[in-house]
Amino acid sequence: MTQPLILGIESSCDETGIGIVRGRTLLTNTVSSSMEEHVRFGGVIPEIASRAHLDAMIPALQKALDEADVTLEDMDAIAVTAGPGLAGALMVGVSAAKALAVATGKPLYGINHLVAHVGVGLLEDCGIEGFSADFMDQLPAEGLGALLVSGGHTEILAVRDITADVELLGATLDDAAGEAYDKVARLLGLNYPGGPAIDWAAREGDSKAFAFPRGLTARKYMGTAEEPGPHRYDFSFSGLKTAVARVVEGFEARGEEVPVADIAASFQEAVVDVITRKAMLACTEKGIKTLLLGGGVAANSRLRELTAARCAEHGIQLVIPKLSLCTDNGAMVAALGARLVGEGRAPSGVNFTADSSLPVTTVQL
Repeated sequence: MTQPLILGIESSCDETGIGIVRGRTLLTNTVSSSMEEHVRFGGVIPEIASRAHLDAMIPALQKALDEADVTLEDMDAIAVTAGPGLAGALMVGVSAAKALAVATGKPLYGINHLVAHVGVGLLEDCGIEGFSADFMDQLPAEGLGALLVSGGHTEILAVRDITADVELLGATLDDAAGEAYDKVARLLGLNYPGGPAIDWAAREGDSKAFAFPRGLTARKYMGTAEEPGPHRYDFSFSGLKTAVARVVEGFEARGEEVPVADIAASFQEAVVDVITRKAMLACTEKGIKTLLLGGGVAANSRLRELTAARCAEHGIQLVIPKLSLCTDNGAMVAALGARLVGEGRAPSGVNFTADSSLPVTTVQL
């Protein structure tokens, strides 16, 4: 089946996403976000997110079907995020997908939310101008990598087969980049979510004003190409967050105005510098020729700019989906589902359960 029609359901955090894909063509991508309900708490509240998914699921589904001008009976399969994510939120999406699968008799695929971020970059309408939709078919073994940067995950992947063979090269040991942004934004008195707030504030600041630390870049962690260290491709942002806190506390203790823009710019530069440097190191040492940047933090202007510059320096082709496809959405779930169906992978059935800590190496349950 080369052009399967797939319904994708995403509910891993605070976005209720319904996407419909035919083969590699995106027909619709409907997202209902509960972000505004979490702003006053300064972070996502799992119970609120779960209840929001319950309220949004049916309206979002109906809107997606109407926009794509298709029916549930037209679908060849249904795909749903089975993990990782918030347990309660995942259960809403998985339960809805199982109900639809049983009611329609359509095969059901429980898939990995993180691998789906890679899959969305393989759609024809992922936002990359002049980029062939079948580029993955032309890549050599180990030719595709992914840099996933979000509120819950910061990871470097080697993708040999997006339906069956994904290797985790490096990951954060503590805070993910998005979490660090949220915490630092709170320290600086900026709004939640912290990513857009810091990105905006940093435009007026000096990125060299403060020499903030680059976590896990010392030789004892990095090692060498011949003798790799224990955390050569890994990240750590908790020390950076603490360094920012000490600087802010120092200004406040002296009764001085906190230079928010300069701190935001310097903090952001520290984050994107270490992320892109380690990504380039992994790509060059693992023979990765094409890198896909995904996840909510992929919307960050400085991360996109520096990743593009360093990929160009190293001769690596960069793929960045358009902003609406970087954050969690149903289109990415449908896109990966279409890949699984197209490769003839067996469906998951309806007996699987949501797994909030599903490893990225498990593409499908």
